[in-house]
Amino acid sequence: MNTAEAEPTREGSLLLDDQLCFALYAASRAVTARYRPLLEALGLTYPQYLVMLVLWEQDSISVRDLGAALQLESSTLSPLLKRLEAGGLLRRERRAEDERSVAIRLTDAGARLRDQAEAVPLAIGDAMGLTPEEDALAKRLLRELTANVTAG
Repeated sequence: MNTAEAEPTREGSLLLDDQLCFALYAASRAVTARYRPLLEALGLTYPQYLVMLVLWEQDSISVRDLGAALQLESSTLSPLLKRLEAGGLLRRERRAEDERSVAIRLTDAGARLRDQAEAVPLAIGDAMGLTPEEDALAKRLLRELTANVTAG
């Protein structure tokens, strides 16, 4: 991160370069675009990849908990899950203890895809060009920003 280029934002400025929201938007678009060819090779879109990351970490999860982890509404999550299920990567099952709750579980194919995906974080990390300390700081600041904005 080149802090020499960072200047304090002028209070009340309407200049595009002074807007944190634009810097976040541009960075998000650039990073998502960098993921695209890596994920196409896996047959995944970026939102589908995020779902798979959660499932690789925790194989059986309720739709509600998955939505909370990804900060997605059910109306956005349901089509993702349907496409991943149609692709044979996961299955949705009613929970025996509560039939109103649906559990999401990886299929064998979904679990095997994890091995192919292991190169993705490394390639993205290289593309970002941050030191481990800068990477940790960026994540901490973005999590703090998210918590502050959602709380207020």
